[in-house]
Parts: sequence; structure tokens; C-alpha cells
Amino acid sequence: MERYYIEVPESALDSMMYDLWDHNYVNAKLKTATNKLSVKLALRGNQLREHKKKSYHIIFDKPFLFQGQHEIHLNAEYNDPSIIRNKLSFDFFKSIGVLAPASKHVLLYINGIFEGIYLILESFDQYYLQNHSLPKGTIYYATNNDANFSLYTPEKELKSSLEDGYTKKVDFQKDDSLKKLLIAINTFPQEKFRVEINTILDVQKYLKWLTGVVCVQNFDGFIHNYALYQNSDTGLFEITPWDYDGSWGRDLHGRYLEYDYIPIEGYNSLTARLLDCSYFKNLYGSILDEILQKQFTQQYLEPIIEEILQSIRPFIHKDPYLKHKEINLNEEKDFILRYIHERNNYLRNSLSSFMQ
Repeated sequence: MERYYIEVPESALDSMMYDLWDHNYVNAKLKTATNKLSVKLALRGNQLREHKKKSYHIIFDKPFLFQGQHEIHLNAEYNDPSIIRNKLSFDFFKSIGVLAPASKHVLLYINGIFEGIYLILESFDQYYLQNHSLPKGTIYYATNNDANFSLYTPEKELKSSLEDGYTKKVDFQKDDSLKKLLIAINTFPQEKFRVEINTILDVQKYLKWLTGVVCVQNFDGFIHNYALYQNSDTGLFEITPWDYDGSWGRDLHGRYLEYDYIPIEGYNSLTARLLDCSYFKNLYGSILDEILQKQFTQQYLEPIIEEILQSIRPFIHKDPYLKHKEINLNEEKDFILRYIHERNNYLRNSLSSFMQ
């Protein structure tokens, strides 16, 4: 497994750990087997900052790009007993035709001290588009739960702005396309919505994304853990997942989540409007049925799970933050496979009544 070595002044590191909610970046060096780079380093996440094992955000300074990326995320995966749920989720999304960040596990050292196994997540930005030969486009991050495609917050309060919950990551077209999408969702009558939404959103790709979230059961994924990308060639919005450690039968705290916790329809205003149209409902049903038969099965996913686990098995008990926890990767693999079986059966049974 690749090793990443970060060198940062002890005073700067102490300051980061003392004030967990300081969003300032410090100067640091990053060494790999073949490179030495100047970077900016900061803690990342919300509740992640309070874990013993921290997660980090790295911005490359000199050189400006490293392996085609300007920034990466180093996730501790501290609450996931398998440390693979994020990666497994993104690999699964890619297999069903949804844009998703690349990810890989590395061994992280800070000032010579082994910090354990980390997951590197590719940032979803203009460099992601370049690396994956995608057209340029505007990118929005869903930065909090107000990104629910509604005029109202999840607490049923009227939003102060249509774009509450979103942060523009890449400003390419400089127009009001996001507002246009949100207005269509929240104000158009059904027939007008059915026609016009096809001129704003890549509906088929959205329904594939919806299928992915429903299968892996990431509760926050419907109103938070995603980004919107407006493809400049088509003019249509596409959607990509983000932060999926709470999935595959566990919540974001690592606790057991019943296989039938999330219904087949998922949650958010855009999904509700789409599934209220018989054409889109039937399209979703056919997409979900195909994926339940092909990719979301034990047969398809078990070798993928085993390949990821094989890469981390030799190091799991060397991780200083995990070695005192009860971690049995074989048991966790069985847990995930059992979840896939139970969730698949639940969705198959739900699908027959859903399509009536």
C-alpha cells in the first residue's frame, strides 16, 4: 500500500489540534515514494474533527497539480468498522453509470508518526472533469441539509434563498441554472414539469444515482452528500455522491441500520416530483430492477469487497487508532454481504407494489 508522509511544524500541528474548528490552512510538506510537494493542510469535516483519528484536507501548492489534482481529502473512516464503505460505495456508483470520485487507501505518517490507514478521495472539481475527459461545467456542492431541492428546510421553515444549502465550487457558465432547476421543481404544474425537467436535468442519470443511494442506504445522501455538475455540452445537470461511510447497513456513527430503514422512493423534493410522473416512475422501476439483478448482488459485489479488504488486512491492527477496537474484517465482510442480500430482497418485494 502506498505511503504518504506529511511534515508540518509542531507548533502549527498543535494549533490545529487545539482549535478544531479553525478552518485556516498551514504550510506542510508531503512526501510519497517518488515526490516531495509543498501543500496546504487543514482538518476537514464537521463531527469528524472531534474523533481521535482526524481527517484532513490537502491543497497542492508547489506543484499546483499532483497526479492531475489540485486538492485531495484524507478520510480517517474512523466510525466505519470495515474502513471500506466509502470506497465500496463509489466503486458501486461507477459500476451503475454514475459519476463518482476516485478513491484509494494509503498509509499516513505525520512528522514520522504512523497515523494509520486513510482513504484518499478525489475532489469533484474542474480537474476531476479534465481527468475523466468530461466537458467543462459549473459545479455546486450540497454543503448542508438545506440542499433538499425544496423551498423549505427539513425543519419546514421557508428558506431565505432558493440556493440555501449549496456552495458553488466551479463557476463556469455564470447563469441561474440552479435557480431554474429549483423553480421548476417547486412551482411547475405536473405536465409542464414532466416536459421541462428534461431540458434542465439528465433524468436517467439522476434516477441511476437515486437507485445507488437507495441500494446502499446512505440516509444523508438525498439532501446533503452530493454535488451537482452542469455538463456544458448537454446543458443538463448530473449528480455525484460524496461521503458515504454511513452505508451498507451502518449509519454515519457505525451503528447497525435496519435493511428496510429507507423506503424504495428515497427522500427529497426532486425525487418526489419525478416519481409522481408515471413515465419517470416506470423508468426508475426498470433501472432499479436491472441493478438489483446485476450489480447490487452478493455475487457481483463479494469479489470487489474482498479485493479492497485484502489491501488493508495486513495493516488493520497496526493502525494506532483501530488496534484497540474490536475489528474483525471477516465478520464485517459477512455483515455487508448479509445486508446486500436482505436489502436486495426488500427492494425486490417493494418494487412489485411500487410499480402498481
